[in-house]
Amino acid sequence: MATPVHIYKPSKTAMQSGRANTKRWVLEFEPADPQQTDALMGWAGSPDTNRQLKLFFSSKEDAIAFAKRKRFTYVLKEYKERNIRPKAYADNFAFRKVT
Repeated sequence: MATPVHIYKPSKTAMQSGRANTKRWVLEFEPADPQQTDALMGWAGSPDTNRQLKLFFSSKEDAIAFAKRKRFTYVLKEYKERNIRPKAYADNFAFRKVT
């Protein structure tokens, strides 16, 4: 049976202003076993160690090639580029500003 994986490019978190961790593509394994609660401590755990694994790639093509080479079934989540318009603080006080 082929192992299912997800390939995506992570978005920036709400806690960061830059886009430092959004440049690489991530290959992440889908959980195979459900989490079980430990009776003594109450911790959640699973015998599936692939859920702890994340592989990073510099391009989408590299991640897809790796998944095909290892015979993984993959789901690709496309990334939508943001259009960033440069702004300056002085634009708040410009004469051409329409209110």
